[in-house]
Amino acid sequence: MSESEYKYIVRIVGNDIPGDKKPISGLTKIKGIGRHFAKTLLNIMKIDYTTNIGFLTDKQINEIEEIIKDPTLHFPIWFLNRRKDMETGKDMHIIDSDMALTIRNDIEREKTTNSWKGYRHTFGLKVRGQRTRCTGRKGGAVGVKKGGKVLPAKNQDQK
Repeated sequence: MSESEYKYIVRIVGNDIPGDKKPISGLTKIKGIGRHFAKTLLNIMKIDYTTNIGFLTDKQINEIEEIIKDPTLHFPIWFLNRRKDMETGKDMHIIDSDMALTIRNDIEREKTTNSWKGYRHTFGLKVRGQRTRCTGRKGGAVGVKKGGKVLPAKNQDQK
């Protein structure tokens, strides 16, 4: 297959992206890559936003994968989604299934250290300071229970 041919499905970092998508929206299908990251990546590689992702060459796709796997060479530190990792102390950008695993490990670490956030996670409450008085209620209804009408009491004198 020549490099100028159209690909109906493009595989980038283990994700299948339809070839008719624009590069920005196609790259955002990868978990951990947003619109801003995708746009900056395309600017670095000098790829046109208006072309379809199916027209990218194999060389361009490989370069995209390399940049996504190690963005510290091309992006500033503040651009990454995982700075100063607790276990390694490194700045990194997490994508795909690693993201879900990392978040789950962070929550478990908070629970085991019995921090306030861990306590809130344990009991299924709001963690980031939101109101809990009127929102976030789960389960049965809270408040006044509706029932039948209560009839007024009859006076003994009016018989």
